Amino acid sequence: MNLPNSITLSRIAAVPILIWMLSPHFPHGGFYGEQEIVTAAFFILVSISDGVDGYLARRRGQITTMGMLLDPLADKLLITAAYITLVEYNPHVVKPWIAVLVIGREFLVTGLRSIASSEGFTIQASDVGKLKTVIQIVSVGFVILDHGWRVLHFGWFIMPVDLIAVVGIYYMAGISTLSAIDYFVGFWRKIEHASKGSRKRDNAFVLSRRKNIPG
Repeated sequence: MNLPNSITLSRIAAVPILIWMLSPHFPHGGFYGEQEIVTAAFFILVSISDGVDGYLARRRGQITTMGMLLDPLADKLLITAAYITLVEYNPHVVKPWIAVLVIGREFLVTGLRSIASSEGFTIQASDVGKLKTVIQIVSVGFVILDHGWRVLHFGWFIMPVDLIAVVGIYYMAGISTLSAIDYFVGFWRKIEHASKGSRKRDNAFVLSRRKNIPG
């Protein structure tokens, strides 16, 4: 078991811990809002590990079949668990339709990549998809904080946590939609290109057979 795969497995193991931290059973500490701060930090740390394991796998030349299987699985489990739990944890911000949209997008992209792989090509992560990931991490972090903190005071500076959470989650929903469309367009172009190449090969084969038929 190499280091990148160990990090991926730890991300999967973090999913039930995150659900527990977002539940009423999570023990509160000595001050109000501690649960939200600890949970938001935990989610951001676990989410960032997705980039770390990928970087290490490429840097060390440790890209394995197991890692290619577990990495997207870990991402989908984390996002699905987070949004389903947040619908109950902070319904003021995360509406059920937002959770359905985000989770549906994840399954759509996974399905398109699976079909693409079976057809012999890949769909690379687009800039819109990468932007979606960053916004998703930040917005979920603020949604968790918003459960206990409407604003945060840092001396003279006041951070509007509730406003950032609401704007961030709706902006993320829009970016998720654009990302899904972007993936689908990229997939369709690849399929069209592969289909045209297949038709050309078939036509060439038919013509060659005709030339070889004795007249």
